[in-house]
Amino acid sequence: MIIAFGAFMLFVRDRSPKPEYDEAACAGPPLRSAQKRNDAMQQGYTINRYYDCIDKASFVEINRQKTEVQRARAEAPVAPTSTAAAESQESLEQARSGFQTAISVPASGTPPLPHPPPQLFVRTDYTSSRNLTLPAFVTPDPKDGQKHPAIIWLTGGDSNSLDDFWSPGPESNDQSAEAFREAGLIMMFPTLRGGNANPGGKEFLFGEVEDVLAAADHLARFAYVDPTQIHLGGHSTGGTLALLTAESSGRFKAVFAFGPVAEVTRYPPSVVPVNFAEYGAREIKLRSPIHWLSGISAPTYIIEGTNGPANTEDFAALCQKSRNPQLHCVPVEGSDHFSSLAKVTKVIAARLAVGGYGTEFALRPDEFRQASASSKP
Repeated sequence: MIIAFGAFMLFVRDRSPKPEYDEAACAGPPLRSAQKRNDAMQQGYTINRYYDCIDKASFVEINRQKTEVQRARAEAPVAPTSTAAAESQESLEQARSGFQTAISVPASGTPPLPHPPPQLFVRTDYTSSRNLTLPAFVTPDPKDGQKHPAIIWLTGGDSNSLDDFWSPGPESNDQSAEAFREAGLIMMFPTLRGGNANPGGKEFLFGEVEDVLAAADHLARFAYVDPTQIHLGGHSTGGTLALLTAESSGRFKAVFAFGPVAEVTRYPPSVVPVNFAEYGAREIKLRSPIHWLSGISAPTYIIEGTNGPANTEDFAALCQKSRNPQLHCVPVEGSDHFSSLAKVTKVIAARLAVGGYGTEFALRPDEFRQASASSKP
């Protein structure tokens, strides 16, 4: 009888209704209405569908990000006064003019210049400042008699050099940006001063800005490129360089900076092998995008995953400091510094391919956050 009673009690427990709330799974009571669910998702929270509440892990993560933003805001430098205030109004273009950097590292010759499949990319050399002739690779003429939108893409790591830039990687880390090529955009991958076996020396995010602008002028002369529809994108160090270029010039239709840093000193020596302590503060400032955000004059997007590894602190600092309506910050919920690339480039490429701008094009700050939240069980 005892055994039978125990079995009966177990059966009753299995058939009992689910609890309405679980403190370990929920942050707060059930939401009860569609409006409350929408409000929660607008704030970035994930909905636990079993208990119809804000998922506790999501709540903890979003509040961690809010704390980072508040800390970045609290640590932001006090607005300068007197002479310093006048200096703060200086644009990056003005600040760069006439400045001679003391940092220049000659090319090592490695990696050797790559040889992509000719049906994907052909070599074209462009001339940068100081009369430097630098190789680049561009999508071949599609022979359709049309002028196409185009994008220059700056790679991460050693952005001055190229190796195998055309082979796609997995969704978790596809740095080829092939979505643009597949959507029909013309792509250019430039090498920069001091990269591969190039003339000049690596200046690590200074003179390279001039190279990018020269590459854009070169690309605009291609018969199958629409010179009014040239965009710029880059990832990691390439994202930082893209952002600095946007701050220096309104040359591009739009700029997409994936995972940039706010200050160049945030890079480890393995990425930027420069001991900036040996140089003046001006060398640092001219390479640090956070000081020049007000100079952006074309639509520019800073994009970064919300999961680690990612430059989340830099993302928060850049986005909180800017009041420039041309700068848009797009957090990619559920993605990291690398997996955000494949997810977002597909969306951008599809819109650029049809020339969409303004409200039709714009990446909303909540766009990828909502998509990620709605796909979770």
